[in-house]
Formats: sequence, C-alpha cells, structure tokens
Amino acid sequence: MMVQAVITLDERADAVLTIVKGKYGLKNKSDAVNFVVSKFETELLEPELRPEFVERIRTIEKRGKFSHYKSLDRLRKEIENA
Repeated sequence: MMVQAVITLDERADAVLTIVKGKYGLKNKSDAVNFVVSKFETELLEPELRPEFVERIRTIEKRGKFSHYKSLDRLRKEIENA
C-alpha cells in the first residue's frame, strides 16, 4: 500500500533530494525520499549490537547451550555478571 503525503522542504533539503535523485538514477523526488528513509531505517531501527553485549552472550554460550532457571531474576543476574 502506498501512502501519499504533501511535504514542505526548505531549499537545502530540496537540493539534497535532487542530488540523491541524480546520483542514484532515481525517477523522481518521491523515490529519493524513499531511498533516504530506507538508509536511515537500517541505521536507526536495526542498530548493531554493542560489542560488550556480544561478548556477554559469547561467554554464556561457552558454558553450554541450555541452562535452567528458577526465576527471571536469576537469569538477569547471570546475564549481568557474564
């Protein structure tokens, strides 16, 4: 489903969209807006995992595949102290 929107751009934003449109061979500024949004979508909505979190998970994985916990608090403590 496509949504239509009327937007107001300042001169600089319009110029940037024109450059994006030309640089990437897009048909129109609507395609340029969608392109720019898709670039920011991956950056904002799917951030990379922080290295320290990845290291914690790897440490837990080394101990074995499965662990049993009597409470969620015990699980939290193990993750925080990994």
